[in-house]
Amino acid sequence: MKISVVSKKLWCVHKQLVLLLTPLVFLPLLFTLPEKEGKCLYVVVLMAVFWCTEALPLAVTAMLPVCLFPTLGVLPSKKVCPQYFLETNFLFLSGLVMASSIEEWGLHRRIALKVLTIVGVKPAWLILGMMLTSSFLSMWLSNTATTAMMLPIASAILESLFGDLETLKQKCKSTEEGKDDIMNGQSTVKLHSLPSVPSEKQILSIDRMDGIEQTDMRTSEEIRIESEYQMKVWKGFLICIPYAASIGGTATLTGTAPNLILIGQLKSYFPDCDLINFGSWFAFAFPLMLLFLFLGWIWIAFLYGGLNTRLCYKKNNHRAEAEARARALIEEDYRKLGPLNFAEGAISFFFVLFAVLLFTRDPKFVPGWSVFFKKGYVSDAVTGVIIVSILFFFPSQKPSLSWWFDPQASNSPYVPLLSWKKAQDSVPWNIILLLGGGFAMAKGCEESGLASWIGGHLQPLAEVPPAAAAVLITAFVACFTEFASNTATIIIFLPVIAELAIRVTINPLYFMIPATVGCSYAFMLPVSTPPNSIAFASGHLMVKDMVKTGFFMNILGILSVSLAMNTWGVAMFNLNTYPQWAQPMNKSAVITNVLFPSVQSFNATL
Repeated sequence: MKISVVSKKLWCVHKQLVLLLTPLVFLPLLFTLPEKEGKCLYVVVLMAVFWCTEALPLAVTAMLPVCLFPTLGVLPSKKVCPQYFLETNFLFLSGLVMASSIEEWGLHRRIALKVLTIVGVKPAWLILGMMLTSSFLSMWLSNTATTAMMLPIASAILESLFGDLETLKQKCKSTEEGKDDIMNGQSTVKLHSLPSVPSEKQILSIDRMDGIEQTDMRTSEEIRIESEYQMKVWKGFLICIPYAASIGGTATLTGTAPNLILIGQLKSYFPDCDLINFGSWFAFAFPLMLLFLFLGWIWIAFLYGGLNTRLCYKKNNHRAEAEARARALIEEDYRKLGPLNFAEGAISFFFVLFAVLLFTRDPKFVPGWSVFFKKGYVSDAVTGVIIVSILFFFPSQKPSLSWWFDPQASNSPYVPLLSWKKAQDSVPWNIILLLGGGFAMAKGCEESGLASWIGGHLQPLAEVPPAAAAVLITAFVACFTEFASNTATIIIFLPVIAELAIRVTINPLYFMIPATVGCSYAFMLPVSTPPNSIAFASGHLMVKDMVKTGFFMNILGILSVSLAMNTWGVAMFNLNTYPQWAQPMNKSAVITNVLFPSVQSFNATL
């Protein structure tokens, strides 16, 4: 049998082979390491391999601690199972339910179209508008839902600007074939012309025919240059949306799962650490998001032609007409939505209330409203659940007292803003289990002593300057997450990073925050994140487009995080001192200080 045939058959069963061989390959860990640490590491390695290869569904892999930790004697089930629904999971669940109500009444589409009407239709500004809208929506909706909603809007605008994409591709192909004919000494160039009767998709106004006639009058070289340029802009539009969604998700705790894993593991490892909540995280991460979004916009607009002065500033009747059509399309879509109805207004009110209450519960710099309750009893999860519970009984139509006295009035059933069926269908329960699996793994690492054991083997890293170590950690995590789920990535590495910080007596947040943010910066491959996959599935992007754009985006992201941590991050979280809340975990602090005295200078120079 040929090697190619064998390899194809092996690939067909590669997941089953991973499931069978991985436990056998790593079996020596159970016998060569200290008993409890070895067993815990065995489970962690199995989960890491299964997550990275997706040999099992991610959620199923996340449930392995429930069966493996108790049977191997790492942790009793009564300690493992509660990790799957901590208060952090309730905060995440409340954010998802709020997002489903926004999607139910189309408020996200109204926001998107309104922003696009404000920024205008010049390519550079339109790319900026797409990125701003996508990032804002992904702060509250899932990154995947944001990308799925924004891409059709972008495609409609692009078609009004440049016409049908297939026609545009045909122009590029035809003109290239024409050039080859001339080089081969064949007949004169036959310019590609559009059909004499344009399709309905191509006609947005009667002026479209004038534009077509002007296009036919141009030379082959002009058509080629313009078509290639328009294809570049088209790619820029498609690629900016998933990138902006990934960036925007980092700005709020509920925006993406890794942020919540950070909170959960902080509470597990450092119970006395109360520096990070919804408000303080937003105050740190939102400026970082804006900075990275601006730098990303400059890079994408430059790379794909959006900043080209030909299209942005030069007067041209053909382009002016295309821009007018695009503006008309956006305005028409927004007009079709009609005025803000009662349900949209109610959702807007509860959405704003949801955000304000989370921001003001305990903002740190001033007393929050939580001081009116018993200290430590009210958390962000309580706030979220209260608000989303209201959605299930608040009416979606304006109540009327006259309805009770009007026998002719319609006796239609009472419809709340959100039904449980809609919420149940919208919430990705697999992510809830994935979060729980991460917390269970962290608990196992803590209780078994595995985190301390790994930290003891990271002593050589103590000689690296802390600022450089933070950059290296961010870069490593950002690269690793290109090939694995960002949630799985942070679950695997955060306990190790926390232990490393303790070993070198650096504020753990100085390493843990950059790693958490960095694992959301997956831009280089279609498989890195679901938003990237959705954009790639459109069929208009190539892998090399994402690699070329995403590589520099990763660099910009790492530099942005480093700048944020060493400027306003230091002031907000007091990162230049080793905190009291980390002292109980550092039982060997004196020994560490003796072994690594050079690290102490960081506290004076950060």
